[in-house]
Amino acid sequence: MEVILKEDVAKLGSRGDLVKVAEGYGRNYLLPRKLAIEATSGNKAVIEQMKAASVRRSAKEKTQAEALAKQFDGVTVNFLRRTGEHDQLSAQSRPVTLGTHAKKGFDVDRRKIQLHEP
Repeated sequence: MEVILKEDVAKLGSRGDLVKVAEGYGRNYLLPRKLAIEATSGNKAVIEQMKAASVRRSAKEKTQAEALAKQFDGVTVNFLRRTGEHDQLSAQSRPVTLGTHAKKGFDVDRRKIQLHEP
């Protein structure tokens, strides 16, 4: 049986892959849990459209991220924060977003901030 994966499945494939599985595995596990759909010609066309839309979306997000990175080039923002015991800070993105908006006029989504270390 050929199926198209709707989600990543361990040891089988990733989203959008066309895989061949045993009849029982596909019918009793993948299809009822909506992890896959049958590989018909119509479903294959839909998956190709979804892949193309995903590529366009990721390209758009990349250009937006690059534009935002250019705005931050050379910008330094300092924060005064209290420390806990043993002089450790809590690593949170919320103060960074509020600080950049208030001090420099940048509007940054807190989910897009990655702190590698506090």
